[in-house]
Amino acid sequence: MRFVRKVNSDSYTIQPSDIEALHAAGYSDEAIYYAITVCALFNFYNRWIDASGVHAMSDEAHAAGAKRSAIHGYSRSSQSPPGPPQK
Repeated sequence: MRFVRKVNSDSYTIQPSDIEALHAAGYSDEAIYYAITVCALFNFYNRWIDASGVHAMSDEAHAAGAKRSAIHGYSRSSQSPPGPPQK
């Protein structure tokens, strides 16, 4: 969680030692990449929504989206969701 907070608020201070600590804790480069990507995308989307005036979704819309994601994953394509990363 500390690394994710750092990505969100102080990303310019991330050093190789931060990545080394994540590797030492067992995180792969791929896992670190995805954590950074998810943080960056949520920051982008939140800023875009705040600045553009997009209205919040209703509780019902969130519930429907959660159900769809639980069944189909995040992908909206016709492809099957990806399996676990290959080593």
